[in-house]
Amino acid sequence: MSQDLAKRKAAEAALRYVVQGEMLGVGTGSTVNHFIDLLAENHFDIAGAVSSSEASTERLKKHGFRVVDLNSSGPLSVYVDGADEANYRLELIKGGGAALTREKIIAGASKVFVCIADESKLVDVLGKFPLPVEVLPMARSFVARELVKLGGEPVLRENVITDNGNPIIDVRGLTISDARALETAINTIPGVVTVGLFAHRPADRLILGSPEGVREMSRLG
Repeated sequence: MSQDLAKRKAAEAALRYVVQGEMLGVGTGSTVNHFIDLLAENHFDIAGAVSSSEASTERLKKHGFRVVDLNSSGPLSVYVDGADEANYRLELIKGGGAALTREKIIAGASKVFVCIADESKLVDVLGKFPLPVEVLPMARSFVARELVKLGGEPVLRENVITDNGNPIIDVRGLTISDARALETAINTIPGVVTVGLFAHRPADRLILGSPEGVREMSRLG
């Protein structure tokens, strides 16, 4: 099974969490693209979608789905998104697609967060994937210096501006044993918009596609 097919298998498994007739939160990335396509192929009747990026919004609208602003949608029953890394506590690193801020907001507004990925994203310790940090433009250098104090090696992501109009710093060289503590520490640096650690609000379900099929992990009963 190719990695792309593994992603599609994970996306397909997430369809059972979609509630017909209700609003749905939709994330960003290659695995989520499969999920959006499968929603259309299976003719899901949802009230509309709240999207975490302009790219996902465009894809949803192309398939005929209504996309609404979170301010008018109210709380969401389900949010489906991918991850760049996930650990066994279902804490995540996200932001490789530069949509981390909107992703974190939608995750926070959702009752259930379903994360879909291929099995290579599951790790024992987060940090091999560079940790994205969205920052205000004027604070870029200051935030980078503070990130060095936390043990990271910050690198500006070249030629990337988020949908919010901000740059992203990718932090390399981290071994994240306490994701909640690091998330708190980075969020308290003035000028940080969002850090791509999803530890205070981790996934509720993690669906991993693999050559053996689909594996699911859960924090819920």
